[in-house]
Amino acid sequence: MSNKKKQSLRSLDPHYEREKNRYGHPLPSREYILQILKQQGIPVAERLLQKLLSITKKEEDLFNRRLSAMMREGQIFRNRKSDICVMEKLDLIKGRIQGHADRFGFLIPDDGSADLYLSAKEMQKALHGDHVVVRETGMDRRGRREAAIVEVLESCNKQLVGRLHIDHGILSVAAENKRISQDILIAQEHSLKAQAGQVVMVEIIQQPSKHTQPIGKIIEILGNYTAPGMEIEIALRKHDLPYEFPPDVQKLSTQFPKNVLKKELSGRKDLCHLPLITIDGETAKDFDDAVFCTNDGKGYRLYVAIADVSHYVKPHDLIDREAFNRGNSVYFPRRVIPMLPEVLSNGLCSLNPDKKRLCMVCEIQFQANGNIQDYSFYPATMLSHARLTYTQVAAMLDDAKSCEAQEYAELLPHLQLIYTLFKSLLKARKKRGAIDFETTETQMFFNDQGKIEKILPVQRTEAHRLIEECMLAANVCAADFLQKHGQTTLYRIHESPTPEKIDTLRKFLKEFGIQLGGKNKPGAQDYSQTLLKIKDRPDAQLLQTVMLRSLKQAIYSPDLTGHFGLAYDAYTHFTSPIRRYPDLLVHRAIKAALKGETYQPGDWQEFGQHCSMTERRADDATRDVESWLKCYYMQDKIGECFDGVISSVTGFGLFVALDGIFVEGLVHISELPSDYFHFDAIKHVLLGERSGKQYRLGDRIHVKLVRVDLETSKIDFVIAEPEKKTRQPRTKGPAKNKKSL
Repeated sequence: MSNKKKQSLRSLDPHYEREKNRYGHPLPSREYILQILKQQGIPVAERLLQKLLSITKKEEDLFNRRLSAMMREGQIFRNRKSDICVMEKLDLIKGRIQGHADRFGFLIPDDGSADLYLSAKEMQKALHGDHVVVRETGMDRRGRREAAIVEVLESCNKQLVGRLHIDHGILSVAAENKRISQDILIAQEHSLKAQAGQVVMVEIIQQPSKHTQPIGKIIEILGNYTAPGMEIEIALRKHDLPYEFPPDVQKLSTQFPKNVLKKELSGRKDLCHLPLITIDGETAKDFDDAVFCTNDGKGYRLYVAIADVSHYVKPHDLIDREAFNRGNSVYFPRRVIPMLPEVLSNGLCSLNPDKKRLCMVCEIQFQANGNIQDYSFYPATMLSHARLTYTQVAAMLDDAKSCEAQEYAELLPHLQLIYTLFKSLLKARKKRGAIDFETTETQMFFNDQGKIEKILPVQRTEAHRLIEECMLAANVCAADFLQKHGQTTLYRIHESPTPEKIDTLRKFLKEFGIQLGGKNKPGAQDYSQTLLKIKDRPDAQLLQTVMLRSLKQAIYSPDLTGHFGLAYDAYTHFTSPIRRYPDLLVHRAIKAALKGETYQPGDWQEFGQHCSMTERRADDATRDVESWLKCYYMQDKIGECFDGVISSVTGFGLFVALDGIFVEGLVHISELPSDYFHFDAIKHVLLGERSGKQYRLGDRIHVKLVRVDLETSKIDFVIAEPEKKTRQPRTKGPAKNKKSL
């Protein structure tokens, strides 16, 4: 083939102009490389591919980089001869590894097809989270599709946190993430002289392979495992949470003024005369929202003022990029990892009392029955007239003569008016059919050593619900406003349950003589009506739990699919821009719409996926911390007996939530009375084959604590017989002192 023909073959690249615009010296596009490989019909040696595409000597390095990138993304693959193959022609499957603490794992295919089982032997070649290519090898003994790892496309574990172990002079680190079951070998010279049992950060310098364990070096010693606050330090690193602001972000944050500047007041409505107030928890320091209400005799006018974070955090600046990276603030017991630097989150943006602040206002006109009649959005200036807590407001609403009511006598009439509006909003909520599950939140109280002293339920007052309804109304208005202006945004969506979940739920409820309405597609109102029917039943908690588990998780998305649980056609998050990045995006979108412009920060789908991920990441991290703290709290109670309720039933045992202390642990199936127990997923029950004994979700149970494992944050119970009252021997003569009995 002549050079002229070679050049013409390359010029046939349909994406030549695109590549030419991107690069000064264009290479063959990925699409064209795949096209040429497919035309050959067989695996192609790299030299031949270079020849076919007229790759010059100067272009070889750049061309090799392009091939490497295509291999990382699973578009092409090298066989044992190092020939290049098109991945889709090899019957290979790309996906992410999901490890298990028991050393086996699963491949979660990129194309959404069914998972494949990876044996412990196969898992030696890679780590949890790695992007790999596998070949299906058949079925295992349990009938699961099984696979073998062919190639690791991308190793995602660069650093990890774990505990150092020293065994016969050999150093290794066991990862805190139990899905990573392989120990990381550490050379003595890379140990930083860390001691056995200490928590360390490790950088992996050699990834695992078929014949070798992963090798790493210690880059940071965090300290002793049980040191105060160590559980949070571990969770931050285990879940890859950004917890320190980069120096350039810190430097930029010092440039903000301490107070609002006069020049920033122009173009804003002055609401400083309105007695707006904030209502939050006792420990809150970042105040996003303030409220005020008036009554004109026909209805209500509610002002919801939200911190104007978007005025200070500009798109794509250093603080904005860091806020996007974090996605949200993370609230651990006794520590907060803020989304924004403290000068903003607790200072300039926070609606602190008696401080002039910039805000975005949602002013809503309600009819007397609680329906929204009209609304408007605008930038304003405000002054918080009081920083109230839920406890204070609840006391004021409960007793107009209480100490709190007397202290804030000027504000009491305004609070009472908001409360009257709240009752109308509750009626509208019930009419709309929003689902209202009764759940118990808890709060941990700590001693001077930073360990749990007690765990108590959080009393959800009318004040909590009052603020919640005000925020819901503002969020609904924000969604409606953006929708009417044709502005893409991130909605808070909650999709309806899958047909499979609905079918399972119906079968379960049928066992109790309960029917879920809605035929093939029940709505929120059908759920709400069912909850109303069962609320006075002794098994109401069991039935509610199963109904709750049939629902999907709410996420962020630009797709307008509605919020099933709240029974809204359109809903978004507008009221917490200090601690949630989606709210900041919504503020920017509203401001753009007010100017007749369109806000386009980038790919809205990617923004939604990222914000949903950071939310789950924060939930996972806080759950880890709370689990560890509860284990530490329980470790000196081994041998004690407790009453509780079965909170979950699985094929391997029962999870039991203890009364009063809100700690959960496992009764393994092997600890149940001698019998073969079978798991019924529909009925949520373990049933004894011979005895007929059953353990069902929601059943009361008496258990004994036998094991607490701080490393895995696991608590184990066994079934205990209820204590029997011993009969006192009869005595003659006068009765004994009952206090001594």
